[in-house]
Parts: sequence; C-alpha cells; structure tokens
Amino acid sequence: MLKSLAFALVGSTLLAGQVLAETAPAPNNGQFITQEKAGEWRASKLKGLNVYNNNNEKIGDINELLVDSTGKVEAVVIGVGGFLGMGEHDVAVPFNQIKFTNESRREAKKDDAKKSPADTTASTSTSNTAATDANRAAPDHAVLNATKDQLKAAPQFKYAR
Repeated sequence: MLKSLAFALVGSTLLAGQVLAETAPAPNNGQFITQEKAGEWRASKLKGLNVYNNNNEKIGDINELLVDSTGKVEAVVIGVGGFLGMGEHDVAVPFNQIKFTNESRREAKKDDAKKSPADTTASTSTSNTAATDANRAAPDHAVLNATKDQLKAAPQFKYAR
C-alpha cells in the first residue's frame, strides 16, 4: 500500500508538471509594451495639472479623470476655488472640452515679436524645446474655455461611493 501511495504521488506530480507546461504559453514579445511612446501621457502625471482659461488665468487643477468601462476618458474633474484645499469644490467637464498643451507657459509668454529672423540661437532653442515638449510624460498644462466665476457657479461633482 505504501508503494502504491508513493507511485500515485510521483505520478500526479509528473502529470501536474506536464499540464502546467502545456497551459502556460511563453510570453510573446508583442504582448508587452516596453516603453512609453511620444504623445502618450501618464494619468498619474495629469493629477494636479494646472488648468488655465483662454486669458491665461489659473482656474483650477485636475483632481481626477473619469474613465468608462472601455478605458475611454469621459470627463476631467477640476478642483475650483479655495485655498490650500479649503473651500475647493470639484467640477466635472467633458474630456473633449479640455485642451492639453505641451508648450510650457514660460515659452508661450515670451514675446515672439522681439525675436529677429537672424537670431539663430532663439530658433535653435525653440526647436530643442519643441523636441523636449513632444517627449513629455504629461502635458505642461490644460486649457478650458471658462472663467473662474463660471466654474465656481457650476454644480459640484459628487463621487459615487
């Protein structure tokens, strides 16, 4: 009986090893993404991103992205008003109303009229900045066509429990 038990144990171990080997295919290199591509942004980097209006006034910052079950970003929740988190309320706007930009606000503020066409240093600097901006892990900021007052008056977004 002891001999039968030992045989059964060894046999089941060999069978289990064979079954596992057959059901666990080797990973295909096409299944994995090994590097972030230019133009892809990390969602974790979008949280806290400053949101400005068309007049270049800060109107809030991103608190959350709302994603549907297919992975499509549906809305952006923006923290509006308040100071150091006190008195702030959340407003959700459809994702397509937000414009993300890689161009830093510092570059956008520069007076382009002061650059002369013969200034090759400025054009080289601008092209280097553009190349760096294209490879960012997140945009520099977001723009929403709304005023602070419009967002403060907007209905507060409530999270589901």
